[in-house]
Amino acid sequence: MSSQIILPRILQVGEGASGAIPDVLESLNCQKPLIITDKMMVQLGYAEKIQQYLSAKGMSADIFDDTVPEPTVSSIQAGVDKIRNGNYDSIIALGGGSPIDSAKAIGILGKFGGQMQDYKFPRIVNESGLPIIAVPTTAGTGSEVTRFTIITNELTDEKMLCVGVGFMPVAALVDYSLTLSLPARTTADTGIDALTHAMEAYVSKKANLYSDTQALAAMRLIGPNLRTAYHDGSNKNAREAMMLGSTLAGVAFSAASVALVHGMSRPIGAAFHVPHGLSNAMLLPAVTQYSIPAAEKRYADCARAMGVATEQDSDQQANQKLLQELRAINDELQVPTLEQFGVERQKFMDLLPLMSEQALASGSPGNNPRVPSTEELIEIYQQLW
Repeated sequence: MSSQIILPRILQVGEGASGAIPDVLESLNCQKPLIITDKMMVQLGYAEKIQQYLSAKGMSADIFDDTVPEPTVSSIQAGVDKIRNGNYDSIIALGGGSPIDSAKAIGILGKFGGQMQDYKFPRIVNESGLPIIAVPTTAGTGSEVTRFTIITNELTDEKMLCVGVGFMPVAALVDYSLTLSLPARTTADTGIDALTHAMEAYVSKKANLYSDTQALAAMRLIGPNLRTAYHDGSNKNAREAMMLGSTLAGVAFSAASVALVHGMSRPIGAAFHVPHGLSNAMLLPAVTQYSIPAAEKRYADCARAMGVATEQDSDQQANQKLLQELRAINDELQVPTLEQFGVERQKFMDLLPLMSEQALASGSPGNNPRVPSTEELIEIYQQLW
């Protein structure tokens, strides 16, 4: 059985990779890009730096900086309007997962029209929107190398998963130097998100030999470097390892899909506005403990790749060490419980049946080695309180 692997046409990795933007635009025969980003990237001067790269080659770019964390149907509409009224031929997506996800949606809607709801899974979007050059500034989402975007329908509190080649950036410029200014909290949340991507890709029922090699490589990079990057954001070696690990994890889950953690994470984010990486971190230990009985060897491989278990450890010993490590990471990186985050207990408990239905409906739990019932999902959610 074969597996279809979809990647950006251009993948440039390493310090200074973002400086290649003008050359990439020229290779795509594009003249008028729109930079889609957020206000923090403007404040940090990253958007202006890209404009300087372009100016040196006689090019220019406007900026749209009104993207928001956890993008919604309404938050991307202004970007869609700007694209449709501005005669742009390409998009430079600069930032973390939210600006890149926003750019993917804007690139499709700006070209083809309609509403985001028209493009949500199970529809597969293979139409080519405006070409996107993705420049990630966090080591976490892997969105620069995936054929997915997630946009929240704020009217229904549904996080809509949108899938297809049409959402894959044409180019990904992976420049770890852009992560050196990341605050510790963002480093933690995005780093655990990347670790979750790698682990879920490896244990997914859709895993294949290609995705396995990427996922294991990602865990070997992320496992030993996550804490260092969190405690010392200026450590270039750790930042470089985390950045490449994040990208490889994105390649892995784009080829193998995510599983139960992500299926359960989206409803938490939609209902309580918990950042995606943080809700993944909250879920990862509990979901891993639930899932290990159905994939003992696979999870043990994860523990060994992360460097917390050795080849001499039995699979059972490795998995105990894996669970200890995931809990220790959350403690050290100060991942809060839902109560500590400020979620109202009664509202959370009341929403558990709906959240469980939404999680199952997303399709991701079906990729998990152990597929839960609605009742089991509720029990796992309750552990997070």
